Parts: sequence; structure tokens; C-alpha cells
Amino acid sequence: MATTTTIRVAIGDRDAAQELAKRAGLSQMEIVHEALELYRRHQLLAEMNQGFAALRRNADAWDEEMVERDIWDVTLGDATGGD
Repeated sequence: MATTTTIRVAIGDRDAAQELAKRAGLSQMEIVHEALELYRRHQLLAEMNQGFAALRRNADAWDEEMVERDIWDVTLGDATGGD
């Protein structure tokens, strides 16, 4: 069993977690864990998108990125037996 602790949440959020847990047949702890994992992934993708936007704004860096992608594209068919 996972080590647990107590956190304060708004009553409405507690009620939402309880309802979602009931509908999904999961515990509230599992619902909160899943919600946090989805939020973590969302934040990671948002940060990656910001990084790529910054990269695209720098023409020299973006050109370097495209050259590197072209180099890696050559390797895509190496293990597939295709041409």
C-alpha cells in the first residue's frame, strides 16, 4: 500500500473526486493520482511547445534543427528492410 498523507481541498473538489470515483469504481486516491498524472503530462507538453516556439523564433537554431532532423530521417528505414 502506498504511503499516504492528508491535503486540504475545496469541498466542491472533494465532492467531484467522490462522484468520479463512484462512477469509475475507483478510490478517490486513484482519481486524484490519475488527475495529477494527466496534469503533469499536460504541463510537460505545454513546456515543450513553448520550447519549440522559442526555437522556431530563432531562425539559425531552427535551420540547425531541420538539418539534424534530415540526418535522423535517413536512419528511419535502417531496421525495417525498406528502401
